Amino acid sequence: MVSKKGTFLSFVIPAVNEEKSISKIYKEITSETQKLRTPFEIIFIDDGSTDQTFLKMKKIHELDKRVKVIKHRGNWGKGEALRSGFSLAIGNIIFTLDADLQDNPNDISRFLKKIDAGYDLVVGWKKTRKDPLSKKISSELYNSLVRFVAGSKLHDVNCGFKCMKREVFDSTPFFKDLFRLLPIIIEKQHFMVGEVVVRHRSRKYGKSKFGFERSISGTIDLLTVFFLTGFVNRPGRFFGSLGIASFGGGFAIGSYITYLRLTTGGIEYRQPLLFLGVLLMIVGIQFVSTGLLAEMIVRFNLDTSKPDFSKSVKILD
Repeated sequence: MVSKKGTFLSFVIPAVNEEKSISKIYKEITSETQKLRTPFEIIFIDDGSTDQTFLKMKKIHELDKRVKVIKHRGNWGKGEALRSGFSLAIGNIIFTLDADLQDNPNDISRFLKKIDAGYDLVVGWKKTRKDPLSKKISSELYNSLVRFVAGSKLHDVNCGFKCMKREVFDSTPFFKDLFRLLPIIIEKQHFMVGEVVVRHRSRKYGKSKFGFERSISGTIDLLTVFFLTGFVNRPGRFFGSLGIASFGGGFAIGSYITYLRLTTGGIEYRQPLLFLGVLLMIVGIQFVSTGLLAEMIVRFNLDTSKPDFSKSVKILD
């Protein structure tokens, strides 16, 4: 496959303690792009590695100026690393992939075919995963939850191997802590999102960064995305609906207690119900108040996508 004229590829690759993988992933990408005869750049982000990862990146940069390198002072997380990389990317098509060699650059052409077919974002689907059983189970459970909550048909929303058109990133708010669900955020912006089966590989070097805490944070992120994509511009509707429902339930209970008081003269055995009604009305008022405050905050905080370079100490381009 030969890419279309004018295509320029940017590969954004975050890495933490991947000293043995950096040179190999660089060689694999350059080999594949040579087959495609496509100009490209590689942006490595060292997110606080404690081994020789940055020195490996620097050496590659000195030999090949198509390689840019960003070094973070500490481990700020994959979302921040991606933001830093995206801010330097100049390609009209941007790839993201992990540095651990589990993503196979030989699949690059599969992504580009999907882009040529009209898709704006293409996500890899690790249909046959080369991971421990615990990671396979947790990933499947999480993806099932995403499909249920977000109504998406993607099989592997959290796959690190992705490809997107430049205009997708430029016109979509990038929530740095929600990188796992970037396809859902983009899908909610009415872009065309597709997927391709990728040839996943077993990890050869280093240790997986997967842990139980990522499952918890991923679930919280999903709920956050559900709120942001549906109510980010009108949070008053979300909190207002909850508030009205809560206040309405409390008011109904209060009306029922009042009816009993007028007709029977006693509500001694209904006091717990009375307390519940009062509580629901108070909670309802708080929800409505929160919604009004959120509406005002939204009006003064519209731009959340600018990168923070105070967390980077060195850029090699």
